[in-house]
Amino acid sequence: MRTSIATVSLSGSLTEKLEAVARAGFDGVEIFENDLLGCPLSPDQVRARAEQLGLSIDLYQPFRDFDSTSPDRLRANLRRAEHKFRLMERLGANTLLVCSNVSTDAVIDDDLAAEQLRLLAERAADHGISIAYEALAWGRHVGTYLHAWRIVRAADHPNLGICLDSFHILSRGSDPGGIEAIPGEKIFFLQLADAPLLAMDVLQWSRHYRCFPGQGGFDLTGLLAHVLRTGYAGPLSLEIFNDNFRQADTGRTAVDAMRSLIALEESVAEVLTTGSSLPRPGQPGGFAFAEIATPDPGRLGGLLGALGFARAGQHATKPVELWEQSGARILLNRTVPEAADDGATSLVALGLDSPDPAISAARAKALLSPVLPRHRAPDEAPLDAVAAPDGTELFFCGCAKPLWREDFAPVVPPKDGTGSVRSIDHVVLAHPWDQFDEAALFYRAVLGLRPHESVEVADPYGLLRSRAMTNAAGTLRLVLNMAKVGPRGLPGQHIALADDDIRATARRLRDLPDEVTLPIPDNYYDDLRARFDLGEERHRELRELGLLYDRDERGEFLHLYTVTVGRIFFELVQRVDGYRGFGMANAPARLAAQHAPAPAPVDP
Repeated sequence: MRTSIATVSLSGSLTEKLEAVARAGFDGVEIFENDLLGCPLSPDQVRARAEQLGLSIDLYQPFRDFDSTSPDRLRANLRRAEHKFRLMERLGANTLLVCSNVSTDAVIDDDLAAEQLRLLAERAADHGISIAYEALAWGRHVGTYLHAWRIVRAADHPNLGICLDSFHILSRGSDPGGIEAIPGEKIFFLQLADAPLLAMDVLQWSRHYRCFPGQGGFDLTGLLAHVLRTGYAGPLSLEIFNDNFRQADTGRTAVDAMRSLIALEESVAEVLTTGSSLPRPGQPGGFAFAEIATPDPGRLGGLLGALGFARAGQHATKPVELWEQSGARILLNRTVPEAADDGATSLVALGLDSPDPAISAARAKALLSPVLPRHRAPDEAPLDAVAAPDGTELFFCGCAKPLWREDFAPVVPPKDGTGSVRSIDHVVLAHPWDQFDEAALFYRAVLGLRPHESVEVADPYGLLRSRAMTNAAGTLRLVLNMAKVGPRGLPGQHIALADDDIRATARRLRDLPDEVTLPIPDNYYDDLRARFDLGEERHRELRELGLLYDRDERGEFLHLYTVTVGRIFFELVQRVDGYRGFGMANAPARLAAQHAPAPAPVDP
């Protein structure tokens, strides 16, 4: 279907928005009135620029407070409308969005509303323009789409139809099933927006917290399926009011918007059993490796060695070492990428066990994440990679035979690790505030991961927003964090390692001459006694070993954190009896400990 987006959804000038929308692959735009008013180009020049970019102008909006009003106001409104019609002719826009009246002087009279809208439609027809009437969720008297449809049906004019907006329908809890009673040809326009499920004033919710499909909690798939069953053939258009998007990079936001529509069309095709052109690989089954770039391989290697990893291989052509412990593999890269402008040690890539790497890469490309160029020797493994929103490279690795392992020459003599780490349990990635929702949509659409509820964690200097993403089997877990909480920020990246005997590991690390683990305040353990009755001996053990504890309805969770190297640190975790969480209840203690300055040396 054709795709469109309202210019209010993006930051920048009108010309910047048009260019970004075209680059992202949209077919058309809705021109928001304020964007045109502030544009130095004339309406004719805006039309010409849109045509040059291959964009149609599908809607001009909004026209407010027209219906259900007094004769004096009606005359003024019609004069105002005539001006808009002439302007729209210059723009090349043939549909005007008219919102239900929100003014206090609007009267409760559906017959009057229908009469006045019919008059407006007659005037619009003289200019070759159609009127799309939209029920605002906070409309004075018309607040539901079925009410708006009754008025449009009563007005009975070919140039008058209805505009459906998913936010106005779903925010009120209205049943979208009634949409199928509306003839498709009378649905003149469809606006789509998702939103987090919040208990707040609907106007403020709409004006500040809308997001792209797949980033919130609305069932847009079900709503769109109802609309398409009517025979609606117009564009799928996004109208997003979001404070973050209005400050974010225009091009990135436009691509994110287009990705959301591609993914939404796929999900609706499944419901309607019409088939989708998107490649559908299986979900990744786990982590093949995590790659860390560091200017200080000796320090990071020392930390890995303390955790029980052994240096197992050296890449044949690149300055990359393979460190391994059972099924956990860490690549240590001595080439620091240009993006890491401060040269800090950081996580730069993840290898994902993919059932079909080629199809995984094709899907990512179809969802506007082009495959990254990769220089390799002729005999090296052909790994495809795409860039995640935070810049992390994601490599699609075959599950059956990890060909990438053959690029590493074994270290001679081999060295056995000394730890009980089994695998990579989960990886935490840090994102700027304006890319957090983009990242959630990316991993949901590209990798098929299931998003968990977004949570906020208290930090001494603010709030940390966090969201987990997992595959269906629970064998691949990603946690997305909002980066740079606090005045100096925190290391937002970390790798959690599944440990089969975390107590033994904690004892071994405690006895090392150098401090390896993050010290946890005693107050945490005092509070732990109040939260859980674990018995005196166990409480004492947890305190002595610096272990943190959590429990859910399935089982228990033990974990500890290492000191930070550059931007990254490690977490050791042991899940007992099917625990599914991430120990988020303990995050405030960890954050406070990481903010704390290093202790001053004690005078002898």
